[in-house]
Amino acid sequence: MKKYLKSFWNWLKDLTTLDERTAELYGEAKSRVKEVKKEIKDVKKAAKNVVDQSKDVVDAVKGKKKRGRKPNYKTKTNNSKKRKK
Repeated sequence: MKKYLKSFWNWLKDLTTLDERTAELYGEAKSRVKEVKKEIKDVKKAAKNVVDQSKDVVDAVKGKKKRGRKPNYKTKTNNSKKRKK
């Protein structure tokens, strides 16, 4: 009887470690999937930037000027002519 109880206890103990291992592996896989999703978003953003830059290269080959910010041609106002109260 003692032998059967001991073998049952060992079997039960082995199942517990298996469950703990699967829970640990599940948690690890879940965190890795999160990290992979973040990296894919970064790669997508970088690829979009590469496409935009390649369009600039094609325009440069065609002889067009470099694109960028438009210059600010606003005129300065002269506030010194205002009347003081």
